Amino acid sequence: MKPSSDLAALVLRLSLGGMYLAHSIVLKVLTYGFDGTAAFFVKAGLPGWLAYVTITGEVLGGVLLILGLQTRWVVVALSPALLGAIIWVHAANGWVFTAPGGGWEYPAFLLAVSFVQFLLGDGAYAVSRVLAGPRSITEQP
Repeated sequence: MKPSSDLAALVLRLSLGGMYLAHSIVLKVLTYGFDGTAAFFVKAGLPGWLAYVTITGEVLGGVLLILGLQTRWVVVALSPALLGAIIWVHAANGWVFTAPGGGWEYPAFLLAVSFVQFLLGDGAYAVSRVLAGPRSITEQP
């Protein structure tokens, strides 16, 4: 990748990872709590245990994104949660997220951003690059 693309991958990874961490820890855990989040899932027609899986996935995924480890797999794994948020929680509320119950533009935007991150991959400024070791001069980036 070009240096500007490497920087773009880093900024996007850090932003997306930070968003997942904040959304999970601040909103789901600190604001509503585990049980409150599970109750919300049940009210939305989803099984309560899925709230715990979602919280764990968002925290783990956020950390992995920030570090730059398995970025493509992480965004693929987290995308069903975004689709679920659109379909089961926000679709009927309309476009604007400030609508009662929240609209669907925020999870749709995050899904689009996740797709871009999938295309970019880890980028040069990622722990995965350090773990991969040095490249030989003959290797193409």
